[in-house]
Amino acid sequence: MSDPTASALLAALRVDYDTAGFDVADLAPTWHEQLTGWLAAAADAGLPEPNAMVLATVDESGRPASRTVLCKGIDARGVVLYTNLTSAKSHDLRLTRAASVTFPLHAMRRQVHVRGDVEEVAPTESDAYWATRPRGAQIGGWASAQSTVVSGRLALEDARAAVERRFPEGEPVPRPPHWGGWRIVPDRVEFWQGRRDRMHDRLRFERDGDDHSWRVRRLAP
Repeated sequence: MSDPTASALLAALRVDYDTAGFDVADLAPTWHEQLTGWLAAAADAGLPEPNAMVLATVDESGRPASRTVLCKGIDARGVVLYTNLTSAKSHDLRLTRAASVTFPLHAMRRQVHVRGDVEEVAPTESDAYWATRPRGAQIGGWASAQSTVVSGRLALEDARAAVERRFPEGEPVPRPPHWGGWRIVPDRVEFWQGRRDRMHDRLRFERDGDDHSWRVRRLAP
């Protein structure tokens, strides 16, 4: 049975998005230039971690899962994230070779939805990004068997301490063989701008035909 108090509260939570219009003429020439522009605008506006995105995958039984990850690369090839390659998300990505991500830029009344096939990032690219990570994050990448059950926080701290002994301060920490990147190669990228009375603007780049050219379509809100 639903809680009538909670239901009333949720029904009352309503914001009308009074923002400027967004039309095809406002788009950058390519989806990745448009996405980069919106993320830059969000960063300039002071949004925390505008590169945070919600990654959705499905497992072998078709059951969905979602989690927030950080985008660490955008170009014409796709959107890149880095993670443990033995994690639950990597299991799903390797199984289905498809995923979607959403950039929830709520403070700017915007969202971006990216959907497509996935591929593993080349080892040289993963190496290059790994080298930019803080040492503590590199240690954590070795210490955490991501998505596995652990007995408690102490087990994690012990694992971290063991890695720190293995790679003493001042020595480089190499990229673990179980850590790397995934690229979502999009076939659809939708830019969503909130508007008054829920008459939102939705403009979608999508691949058109076998030549893989892109076209833009407006969607009903």
